[in-house]
Amino acid sequence: MAKLSASATAKILEICDRYTDEKTPLMMILSDIQNEYGYIPLEVQELVSARTGISVAEIYGVVTFYSFFSLTPKGKYIVGCCLGTACYVKGAQQIIDKFSEVLGIQPGETTADGLFTLDALRCIGACGIAPAVSISGQVYPKMSVDKVKAIVDDYRAKEGAAA
Repeated sequence: MAKLSASATAKILEICDRYTDEKTPLMMILSDIQNEYGYIPLEVQELVSARTGISVAEIYGVVTFYSFFSLTPKGKYIVGCCLGTACYVKGAQQIIDKFSEVLGIQPGETTADGLFTLDALRCIGACGIAPAVSISGQVYPKMSVDKVKAIVDDYRAKEGAAA
């Protein structure tokens, strides 16, 4: 979405207009934009500001405060490694380190091919099956370092079959 197309601009303005009757519409607007495009770059924040009268500084503050909003595009598959207490004490740091090694990226980054984004999560509420990893909504329980490469290879193979 580097340079906003006319259709993207129209869609974003339409999203803003959905919430004109709301007292505090920003979270709803940003959530809809994030769901539609996957991220909220500065150009979009400026457009939302112009339409709503909410300052870019306030919009940027909200986008950067909440972890579910992103300033940059995410990969097709979002690998979330839980680093909550239960997962951490069962080896979650070694698991995220292995994902980082296999994918060639650090937490918060996306692979060059746009397939994977690696995220460190504080808790995914799966303490009973720790350590847990979530990949685009699918939870992998009792994860271990030796499973990481095979899981990544499976996702890459799916992409090869789809191509």
